[in-house]
Amino acid sequence: MSTQTNRAVLESLFGGDTVTLSADHEYVIRPDDYFMEMPQSGERIVGRDNMRAFQVAYSAPPTIRLRRIVGDGYLFVVEGRADYGNEVSHVTDIVEFHDGRIRVETRYYSAPFEPPAWRAQWVEVAAS
Repeated sequence: MSTQTNRAVLESLFGGDTVTLSADHEYVIRPDDYFMEMPQSGERIVGRDNMRAFQVAYSAPPTIRLRRIVGDGYLFVVEGRADYGNEVSHVTDIVEFHDGRIRVETRYYSAPFEPPAWRAQWVEVAAS
């Protein structure tokens, strides 16, 4: 599949200013042999049925604000900000496509933190 086709799949998930992801929509764009890893917690979800069940069981999914999508061919990186209501995480999702469907995801989550004062003379504070 082409870069444009794969990018369009990601944009269908993350289009708009803020997005609440849909387990039903995501199920369609994943093959049966899908898997997702979260290295920070050491978890792996194997199979699109397990991923859908995981998402349906998640009682309060975050609202996502897309920062950017970069990539080419079958490999893309999605950056965003996930708002869980009581906490925020910056999310980096490495996405691998196979035949126009998302086959592998590796997700990294990080909480925002205050920058140390010692480096203030060299940096600007970016909008989150």
